[in-house]
Amino acid sequence: MQSADAACARLCDPKFEVSAHYLIDRDGALRGLVAEQNRAWHAGAGAWGDIVDINSHSIGIELDNDGQSPFSAPLMDTLTALLRGIMARHNIDPANVVAHSETAPGRKIDPGPRFDWARLTRLGLAARLGVDRKRPED
Repeated sequence: MQSADAACARLCDPKFEVSAHYLIDRDGALRGLVAEQNRAWHAGAGAWGDIVDINSHSIGIELDNDGQSPFSAPLMDTLTALLRGIMARHNIDPANVVAHSETAPGRKIDPGPRFDWARLTRLGLAARLGVDRKRPED
């Protein structure tokens, strides 16, 4: 999307059948869109390990980025704080913090090559062995 406002409009419009729990703007502003206990349709058809309906078992976070630019420091700071809280509330293992590109390979490519997985891994908020991490069943 061209902007966080455009992404928010799309995520909140029922006719597009897409939603997310959170949207983080480039300036670090956090928008709560769907309550964590409710299902959002952020990954479309996707799976992770034995979970074949990823949307019913995950919390979707959308990031305001064009896929080619570095992710802004304010956005990453907000994401870090948000992940800490979500992971603590739901006892999520860092190995299960995954990208759309991992839950729907071949169909989704985000967050893309400029995303700072190394930062999240250093902070214990992800468990990345590399950009092309293998899926649990591989």
